[in-house]
Amino acid sequence: MKVLLLKDVFKLGRAGDIKRVADGYGRNFLLPQGLAVLATPGALKQVERIKTEATIQRNALNEELSEVAGQLDGTRLSFSARASETGKLYGSITTQMIADSLSEKTGVEINKRQVFAQPLKSLGEHNVEIRLTVDLVPEITVVVNREGEAPVEFVIQEPVMPDSEEDQVELEFEESGDTLVETQPEDASESGNPEAELDSDVADEELEDVQESEIAGEDETEE
Repeated sequence: MKVLLLKDVFKLGRAGDIKRVADGYGRNFLLPQGLAVLATPGALKQVERIKTEATIQRNALNEELSEVAGQLDGTRLSFSARASETGKLYGSITTQMIADSLSEKTGVEINKRQVFAQPLKSLGEHNVEIRLTVDLVPEITVVVNREGEAPVEFVIQEPVMPDSEEDQVELEFEESGDTLVETQPEDASESGNPEAELDSDVADEELEDVQESEIAGEDETEE
């Protein structure tokens, strides 16, 4: 669908821009959030007015938040999490967790929608962008250490970010919430967990017992 942006949308466009977006993204997010309207002939007549008003508001907001951007830029956050030998987390560090930690550390109220990142799923240092305005996007560093171990120095990984605002909206539906949630391997027998393998063996033995009793029952019936 084609929409007219009423407000600045990070990684999509500025107020007054006309954009073609996926139907689901437009109907489920942009339109109900008041960020855009359908690009009808009537709406398009308002483009210049929308751009002029948005420029005034944007400049005022940039001036207001410039000090906050400087305060956030370069901030380092640390998290401890359980992880496999390869460094993959049993769960993830979500945008909500990052927003809460950043707000607590800096005293600046940040919500999870301002954290432009995918959930972090590996140990290491990650660069993450914080969206204050379309122009002010300070970058912070999030360090994820193995639970129970002393913090170590990591090589900073590539920024972990969605490709667009649309991707971030989809990712929010996949986040587990405010706490770290453990996940189990799809195939427990291949996980290297002795208890899981033992459970699998017991299940196989029980299945064999059932099959043997069924065969015995069939033999008695035939006699």
